[in-house]
Amino acid sequence: MTDCIFCKIANGELGTDLIYEDEQVVAFRDLNPQAPIHVLVIPRRHVATLNDLDAADSDLIGRMYLAARSLAVREGIAERGYRTLINCNAEAGQTVFHLHLHLLGGRPMGWPPG
Repeated sequence: MTDCIFCKIANGELGTDLIYEDEQVVAFRDLNPQAPIHVLVIPRRHVATLNDLDAADSDLIGRMYLAARSLAVREGIAERGYRTLINCNAEAGQTVFHLHLHLLGGRPMGWPPG
């Protein structure tokens, strides 16, 4: 997608400071953090929502979660606790329609979340 901001970040077209990258996913800090640690993990290829994945994408989702785990360790929140979440479509709070996993931590998380 040529107008997707996350595609531009994943392709290196924007000067975003990537804090993690591999061949399938990249991660960067959220510009509007909702916790002291708020990182977005995104696939390099455009996938609009969680609904657009199929069984062949299980490796991609696994990589996204393994990247989040690695970042939680690196950020020092793995032992204390952290939250991961994926919003799917507007009613759930998705505002950028490129699949992204939120890694949140550094403070106690309440429940229910929304």
